[in-house]
Amino acid sequence: MASGCAQKVVLITGCSSGIGLRIAVLLARDEQKRYHVIATMRDLKKKDRLVEAAGDAYGKTLTLLPLDVCSDDSVRQCIDSVKDRHIDVLINNAGVGLLGPVESISMDEMKKVFETNFFGTVRMIKEVMPDMKKRRAGHIIIMSSVMGLQGVVFNDVYTASKFAIEGFCESMAVQLLKFNVKLSMIEPGPVHTEFETKMMQEVAKMEYPGADADTVRYFKDVYIPSSIDIFEALGQTPEDIAKCTKKVIESSQPRFRNLTNSLYTPIVAMKYADETGGLSVHTFYNLLFNFGSLMHITMSILKCLTCNCLRRRTISPD
Repeated sequence: MASGCAQKVVLITGCSSGIGLRIAVLLARDEQKRYHVIATMRDLKKKDRLVEAAGDAYGKTLTLLPLDVCSDDSVRQCIDSVKDRHIDVLINNAGVGLLGPVESISMDEMKKVFETNFFGTVRMIKEVMPDMKKRRAGHIIIMSSVMGLQGVVFNDVYTASKFAIEGFCESMAVQLLKFNVKLSMIEPGPVHTEFETKMMQEVAKMEYPGADADTVRYFKDVYIPSSIDIFEALGQTPEDIAKCTKKVIESSQPRFRNLTNSLYTPIVAMKYADETGGLSVHTFYNLLFNFGSLMHITMSILKCLTCNCLRRRTISPD
């Protein structure tokens, strides 16, 4: 490990692609070599893209370990293999998505989402927290989502898993503060990843047994086109999210919540402005079902006006 004990040990879950890969590479290639990155993934056969992106940092400031956040044994073995089990920064990034009418989603599929997104994160926190509390130092970072703050139609189960981890961490942050351990949530809106593109293409072709014809039509003909418009107009890149995460790590007083896309601030504010919940429910209903064509035009105009500038806007934690 270069530059000795001054380096922070950063363990990141879900590094085979997307946001996890970009965070790992950004930290490992830090010019001042302030980080020793332990990039983890469930299947090390998927390491090629990460190794290529890391370049000469691989084997120096970046090492790889296998880790399945859904397995107690795998989590324990991974942390045991770290020198003195010492982790300065834990970045919980591993996650899975689930999209579609809830009537056609099996309970097993729903449980898998919670097993990774909620219990997987809790498993990681439980494993590293005792050491951080003992040392009175450490930073736990959770890759949440704007959907952990505001429900989104047809993302019911994914949203629920993110709401669950937000509630867990909101409670945990109070206790950890007493031990000088920091806890931060990163909350992206739409992010352009292969995962998202592939999922959109697949769900458009799928059959949805158990769901009525109207619901399937709303999902395929209204929700999916609207989602694609939003992704194209407002979507950030995994690199944007990585940069925001690095800022949070390097902040002297990191925020608990970090919305990466400032365009989503009004959506969150709208929810808290009306304690009955009616304002946000009816606003989203109108956007989707009454103003669908208007939204398409608005997003097209926004896409032209921004010239990619707004897509790259990230909130600086300092």
